[in-house]
Amino acid sequence: MDVVVVESPAKAKTINKYLGRNYRVLASYGHVRDLPAKDGSVRPDEDFAMSWAVDGPSSKRLSEIASAMKDADGLILATDPDREGEAISWHVLEVLRQKRALKDKPVSRVVFNAITRQSVTDAMANPRQIDAPLVDAYLARRALDYLVGFTLSPVLWRKLPGARSAGRVQSVALRLVCDRELEIERFVRQEYWQIAAILTTPRGAGFEARLTGFEGKRLQKLDIATKDQADGIRSMLEGATFKALSVEAKPTRRSPGPPFTTSSLQQAASSQLGFSAVRTMQVAQRLYEGLDVGGETVGLITYMRTDGVQMAPEAIQGARDTIGREFGERYLPEKPRFYSAKAKNAQEAHEAIRPTDFSRTPAAVRKHLDADQARLYEIIWKRAMASQMQPAEIERTTAEIQAVNGAREATLRAIGSVIRFDGFLAAYTEQKEEDAEDEENRRLPEIRAGEPLARDRITATQHSTEPPPRYSEATLIRKMEELGIGRPSTYAATLKTLEDREYVTIDKRKLVPHSRGRLVTAFLESFFARYVEYDFTAALEEKLDQISDGKLAWKEVLRDFWRDFSGAVDDIKGLRVTDVLDGLNDVLAPLVFPAREDGSDPRICPKCGSGNLSLKLGKYGAFVGCSNYPECGYTRQLGEDGNGEAAAGENGTRVLGKDPYTEEEITLRSGRFGPYVQRGEGKEAKRSSLPKGWAADSVDHEKALALLSLPRDVGKHPETGKMISAGLGRYGPFVLHDGTYANLESIEDVFAIGINRAVSLIAEKQGKPKGRGAGTPAALKELGEHPDGGGKVTVRDGRYGPYVNFGKINATLPKGKDPTAMTLDEAVAMIAEKAGRGSSRRPARGNGSKPAKKKSTRKPVATAAAGRMA
Repeated sequence: MDVVVVESPAKAKTINKYLGRNYRVLASYGHVRDLPAKDGSVRPDEDFAMSWAVDGPSSKRLSEIASAMKDADGLILATDPDREGEAISWHVLEVLRQKRALKDKPVSRVVFNAITRQSVTDAMANPRQIDAPLVDAYLARRALDYLVGFTLSPVLWRKLPGARSAGRVQSVALRLVCDRELEIERFVRQEYWQIAAILTTPRGAGFEARLTGFEGKRLQKLDIATKDQADGIRSMLEGATFKALSVEAKPTRRSPGPPFTTSSLQQAASSQLGFSAVRTMQVAQRLYEGLDVGGETVGLITYMRTDGVQMAPEAIQGARDTIGREFGERYLPEKPRFYSAKAKNAQEAHEAIRPTDFSRTPAAVRKHLDADQARLYEIIWKRAMASQMQPAEIERTTAEIQAVNGAREATLRAIGSVIRFDGFLAAYTEQKEEDAEDEENRRLPEIRAGEPLARDRITATQHSTEPPPRYSEATLIRKMEELGIGRPSTYAATLKTLEDREYVTIDKRKLVPHSRGRLVTAFLESFFARYVEYDFTAALEEKLDQISDGKLAWKEVLRDFWRDFSGAVDDIKGLRVTDVLDGLNDVLAPLVFPAREDGSDPRICPKCGSGNLSLKLGKYGAFVGCSNYPECGYTRQLGEDGNGEAAAGENGTRVLGKDPYTEEEITLRSGRFGPYVQRGEGKEAKRSSLPKGWAADSVDHEKALALLSLPRDVGKHPETGKMISAGLGRYGPFVLHDGTYANLESIEDVFAIGINRAVSLIAEKQGKPKGRGAGTPAALKELGEHPDGGGKVTVRDGRYGPYVNFGKINATLPKGKDPTAMTLDEAVAMIAEKAGRGSSRRPARGNGSKPAKKKSTRKPVATAAAGRMA
């Protein structure tokens, strides 16, 4: 019997069915060792020696593997076919050697790109040894990330209180978002006018033609800059006669794109399905690891972390067979299509993402999948299928039109297109974000050269140039890929880190940099410019790829990096905070000193009139304050308002109106804990913080009155006769009855909830057990049996939010995680991690309540996340 080690229990379960009794498949549950979150885990002075630590759950898993090896004939390492998978196999092997569990038993490494019976059995027949250059590349990447995180983050904490951390790739991705915001702020709009004629052919068919030239001059987009110009041209055209000078139809061909890579899948899932990058990878992981399809557990797609665009020969043949069967022979090209990657530094070590079996159409497998799995599988199947289909044949028609009014002349153009043969478009049509309206997608009627055209009407529409759009997750990933920043396995984690650190927020699927994120970026650009340069980061990624190819020594790369980086850190350590702030005042001028409507100097204090405004640092981060402090106490929250309104009122206040009953002034203000609304003045004034999700610039008089009216009486309870109220508290919106609180989903519910729903929520809350020893709340979702036995794993709703439960172990879900989207694998990993930490803690609580906080006398140290930013 051989022991086979894979990452996840789901993968282990599927593979065990393929291999049979002569193999025992065990899961490592991901990485089994990591660098401890403390100084000294990577020691440059000792030739970059690294200290690894095994956490509690991983120690248990490794002991199980070591125990299984006692009766085994050999060890087969079958982790994922990428750099991280190679690293996991290396860590497992190193620990087993330290435990002396291997003795002289053979060890081999196998990789497969898909979890199907054929792929697994083929891999088992072709074992190899661990790829040392791949492991070296992993060690170099992990050391770099640790050294940047644990060296740079403490500098940030000292120089910029409120900053969370910095990371090698994360900081560069954040710079992209912040640079785009700066572009938007500095953008100056230009007005322009477009002139169009709605014309009719002699056969009565109408179409639109746009002005392209006037009185012998070819017009550019911004040439018609005023209404007077537009009116003059429109007047001329309204009296003109129109004639078609020429009509030209050109056939064009549009070829399909390659199958998905990691980044293109994340982009397509964002634009077409509304998935975040993290959600896309979660669903893809389940499709890859295997699902029950018609009584057989099988992986439906190939490995989903890849930058390769090619498919295996047998997959191409499978796609061609299905194309002929599903679409017809006309859609099948004479020869297969082959692709090469365009992304900078693409490795192309693996296949593109494709179905493992093209005969499993989306319709055939839909009943076996949940909604998200079915939708993601469908676009993967369609995109891979389209990549091997005929081009679409499109006829593009251009009509040049002359307008004559006496001695004055103008030219117009009408463009349209028609699909003569849909080709690959029959399977897949790509949707991209921020696509502009394309006039070529219009279809023109029959227009004959030389024939007169009747004028229906002339339109003159005003437009203005638009700033570049903010990045979405999809467009940021595309940009990172173009620049060669990060790798397929890092995109989703990088974006999640930016959001978790509150460096960016997501508004209508767009990434908006928080003032904290802009401060960090400005600091790094000012004092560590080289390390947030796009080319430098991409060049470092290329060196890591060369290490994995065996072309560079990993420690040599670390020495080169550390020599310059440590010197830059030493230089900044002696810099005073005031010097840092002076530099940031200039870099962040549009954010710190927004223009005022009256045109006055935005750097002069609006309260005292003589002090200069500047960035200041407090316990809770940066803010804008007056240089005449303490005589002048003017403060304003950083980034509070970009249109000058925040500085118009004294102390950064904005008047919203008056209370209709008390005639007291309602104002929007900034405090040490953020923006809030206030009615009246003095100690008796009523105040309310803005709820989560409400931006300061969106608060108007009506919203402020609603907040200040809380708590709101909903109605009397039909049984007790006591009033039920709705309000906003420290832990969010709630309803209250006779001492019983029940949470509401959103602030909008506070204003909209009726008596019936309020009574139901109170009843549900009162029906839940209370107290430390009271049992467990009802399950929101049952995830299945724990792979190790011992009962079911469930998702439950506790007092402080949803959590996963297994026996006496509770693990709180991460912020923003949808409890209904939890998978068994995710829950098992969380439970294992909690079990490892919980040995020195109090027993788990049945109602999901939080343990009492303990005071700590320890100084803050860099978190493990700081070293894993990339």
